[in-house]
Amino acid sequence: MRMKNFLVRFIMAAMALSCVVLSGCGYNIGSMMHPQIKSIYIAPVVNETLTSFASADMRNMLSEQFVIDGSLKVKDQKEADCILYCKILDVKITEAAQQAYDNDRLYRAAEWTVNVSAEFTVIVPSRKEPLIPKRKVSGSANFQAFGDKTTMQSRGIRQACRDAAQMVVQYTTEAW
Repeated sequence: MRMKNFLVRFIMAAMALSCVVLSGCGYNIGSMMHPQIKSIYIAPVVNETLTSFASADMRNMLSEQFVIDGSLKVKDQKEADCILYCKILDVKITEAAQQAYDNDRLYRAAEWTVNVSAEFTVIVPSRKEPLIPKRKVSGSANFQAFGDKTTMQSRGIRQACRDAAQMVVQYTTEAW
């Protein structure tokens, strides 16, 4: 009797295991990028604002996010399959939270929000039509101005550029 129960349980477990293994067929984990595009070059970012170093921050964040994603390899312009052009359109810094002292006579913002708006396109040098037509993205970050406000502001801009760069990578690699 015990042997019969053992045999029935073994057969049921084998059937369940085969159903799990066979149901996984057809699913793919990996890149969703165009199969013929393997690498990208990130052109120098154009900055149409007066915010210093925003273009360098954006280009660095774009490179970082493409490396983290792994769908495309960042290469030199001569070796890359496609080229990403990006332009920073606007950088806005606004107050997010306020604080006041001395019965509202001394005003100081406690937290700031940075919004970076950018436009990008991806082209393949041998094609007339762009691979990804012009598209706008934006990123935002909050920062507090304790100590050196200029340093904290530049870090906030860098984080907002990172947020926008994540969107650029997502729109580039998942546009299919």
